[in-house]
Formats: sequence, structure tokens, C-alpha cells
Amino acid sequence: MSGAPFHIIRLQSTHDRTQFKSGSESLNHYLSQQASQDIRRRVTACFVALTPDGRIAGYYTLASAGLLLTELPASVAKKLPRYPSVPAVRLGRLAVALEFTGQGLGGALLADALDRAIRSDIAAYALVVDAKDEAAMAFYRHHGLIALPNQAETLFLPLASARMASAGVERGRIQSPPKKP
Repeated sequence: MSGAPFHIIRLQSTHDRTQFKSGSESLNHYLSQQASQDIRRRVTACFVALTPDGRIAGYYTLASAGLLLTELPASVAKKLPRYPSVPAVRLGRLAVALEFTGQGLGGALLADALDRAIRSDIAAYALVVDAKDEAAMAFYRHHGLIALPNQAETLFLPLASARMASAGVERGRIQSPPKKP
């Protein structure tokens, strides 16, 4: 695993989901009881962060979605084609096991979700998420997502913005000057 503390892959039937405890009973229940059915029905894809010993440290789900043009901020909507909606990728759920909170795993899962959405061959304008509470809204805002004007709990990030930020990080790694001895 190249020294990385977590490895993010698609959820598989062999993963033990029964031990996952995030502090949110609904998120725990979803992973243990519903995720496989949703995957089988092709209504979501689920990705898990595994520890080196194979335990699930966190997970997120992605599905296709749409954003109504009228729901977007006017400054954003005016730059888009005049279709009733624009395609999006919905981050449906994101959870981190209690024992791994405070280690940046939530941000890493969000970054992985953005990367998958950016790399997809299916066009999408933005990643969209419905935050379940104030803490979740603060988390997503901290990571650059923007609240919809009339729905503060629904946030989005244009994938072009995420792509540019990602490219800047990569360029920075490549072009950073060597440290002085």
C-alpha cells in the first residue's frame, strides 16, 4: 500500500461492514444494511477507505444527479447553457469511523470523490451534496463547496474549479524549488 495509511477502493461483498461505527446510526446502518442493495440496483457506487489490516475506516457514495439552473447562484447560472438542469455527481453519504476522526480522512474521501468525478468519462458540471447538519455544512464549506442560494444545506463545487485546484497542486509538487540545505 505504498506506506499510505488508507487505501480507497470500491466496496466489495468481502468487506466487513458490521464493525463500522461513525457516530451516526443512519450512516452506520446504510453501510451495513443498504449499500449493497443500492449498488446492485445501480443507484449508487460506494467507496471505502481501508486500513492496512482491511478494516473500513470511512466511506462515501456517488450517484448521478442534476442541478436545476434556477437553483444555482445567478453569477454561475449565466455562464452555463440554458438547459433546465445541468448534470452533476451527488456525494450521497460520507462517513468516517470514530477511531479515525481528526486525521484528515474526511477531506481525503472528499478529494477522492472529486477526483473520481473529474476523471469520469461521463460529463458532469459539479459535485453536489446535501449536508445533514451544521457540522457537515461547515466541513463542506471549509473544503470550498458553495451553498445554493435558497437551500443552504445543499452545496456544490464546479468540477472545473476542482480540476484547476487539483492541477495547481500537482504542478506545485513538480515545480516546487528544492529545499536549501
